[in-house]
Amino acid sequence: MSTSSELPTASATDTQRPPRHYLPEDYLVTDWAALEPFFVELRDRAIGSGAELERWLLDRSELESALSEDLAWRYIRMTCDTQDEARSTAFQYFVSEIEPNVAPYDHALNEKMLASEFLPELDPQKYRVFLRSVRQALEIYRAENIPLKTDISTKQQQYAAIAGAMTVTLDGEEVTLPRAADRLKSTDRTVREDAYRAIQARRLRDSEPLDALFTELIGLRHQVALNAGFANFRDYMFAALGRFDYTPQDCFNFHKAIRETVVPLIDDLDLERRQDLGLPELRPWDLDVDVSGKAPLRPFETGAELLEKTIDVFQRLDPYLGECLRTMRQMGHLDLESRKGKAPGGYNYPLDETGVPFIFMNATSSLRDVVTMLHEGGHAVHSFLTRNLPLGADKHPPSEVAELASMSMELMSMDHWDVFFTDPDELRRAKKTHLEGVLETFPWVATIDKFQHWIYENPTHTEEQRHQQWQQVFDEFNQRTVSWKGLEGIKPYLWQKQLHLYEVPFYYIEYAMAQLGAIAVWRNFRQNPQQGLAAYKRALALGYTAPIGEIYAAAGIRFDFSTEYLRTLADFVRDEMAKL
Repeated sequence: MSTSSELPTASATDTQRPPRHYLPEDYLVTDWAALEPFFVELRDRAIGSGAELERWLLDRSELESALSEDLAWRYIRMTCDTQDEARSTAFQYFVSEIEPNVAPYDHALNEKMLASEFLPELDPQKYRVFLRSVRQALEIYRAENIPLKTDISTKQQQYAAIAGAMTVTLDGEEVTLPRAADRLKSTDRTVREDAYRAIQARRLRDSEPLDALFTELIGLRHQVALNAGFANFRDYMFAALGRFDYTPQDCFNFHKAIRETVVPLIDDLDLERRQDLGLPELRPWDLDVDVSGKAPLRPFETGAELLEKTIDVFQRLDPYLGECLRTMRQMGHLDLESRKGKAPGGYNYPLDETGVPFIFMNATSSLRDVVTMLHEGGHAVHSFLTRNLPLGADKHPPSEVAELASMSMELMSMDHWDVFFTDPDELRRAKKTHLEGVLETFPWVATIDKFQHWIYENPTHTEEQRHQQWQQVFDEFNQRTVSWKGLEGIKPYLWQKQLHLYEVPFYYIEYAMAQLGAIAVWRNFRQNPQQGLAAYKRALALGYTAPIGEIYAAAGIRFDFSTEYLRTLADFVRDEMAKL
């Protein structure tokens, strides 16, 4: 499987939505009254054989895919301009008027399927993962949680609006926080410090409303968990996220492994940084500047240039990969540059009917932006490789697999980063910086994850207790050689910049698990590029038709986050850095 032609289910050039079999071709989601008859028909349809049950499944999947894509576009448009009230209203309408009405039918359809006398006639291998997830969804469903989840979605939307409106004025120019953060790479320490203090001061202006918002979210989420029969929201989310392959204790063990193996490596890198910069002590604004004393890397000037160069990199790796991004460009499925009013962060949003995803990010011409584009591009390739799987659910693997797709792409693509960095010295700097970032992923992920466990194990904590716990966890994993003197008022609120805490709770430990897997994929790729890339594509093409461990095995790696495995792969990264 070394060429795209051997993946017949993954065409990257077809920009047309596949023909519908159940919904009218011209059907658009407008209101619940026009949508409900389809759910009623599925609920009431007589099923007389295994073949009819499978047809029913496919019809249901088509309906769900149409809904998923409609919601996707509402979310995309809203995040592209959080100040546009019409876009916000359209998204909120779906959340408040469509989703709450869908939920009871979704539950009824799950019950209908699992109660069918023809269920044993379905291929047990083909549907094993799907049916496992359906049974889990049935177990945790509670009707009383529907309005709570609507309220949660509304409040999560508030975070994007607050964060998206944050700007600072530097040298007389109003800039977004991502653009201001570019100054943290300046060789002028005063410029870095001014930018850092301005960014943090701006965040602190909204610290109280963000704290209050988070407290409300915690209360709502805890109630959802109690309603579903769980002791806390953490345990509920492990079930809701379908974490069949590991437990909270495994996460705690992973935190410990990171602290013992990776944190000392980061301490060493920070010591080298302080010495290279000739500083008596490191400060938070000294962590992003290149120690060579050279100006920040500037790999592109515009979003269009970033895209063109990324397509070139993907094309060199595999023509199929390049074609994926070309198709997205042709369809206008990208919004890359940072601007006022855009929501923070970046994402690749799958579009279940079209099969061609949308990439959103806030590029400001930095190395970080290149990595983000490659990362989201990896997600996009995953969407293309799964676009023709029969069920919509098959196209949505868990994050431990989804992030493997993106993080592996970051590393495998490095052989072609000369597209962005024609100067050999700049290329070396870029690779070294990125590999340092790979190692730094682990402590930060452990920090966010451990913090979340505590938050939801102690849902009635005060804001002051939250700030104290955050600082304790932060100091355990991060910046242990950095001086925070005079910045004591900033540290308690650093967690507020992590949108996952507000918008996608407990979606974070997967980054470390997938980062470990990505290093293993990269190690295989270094040994044999053709075989390594083929195994990567073969694994992604499975979507979620197999358990996580089997998908990792298809990629030629292990789903393993033991101390021994982590140490082996972290040492591999350090060895690769030493070769630069």
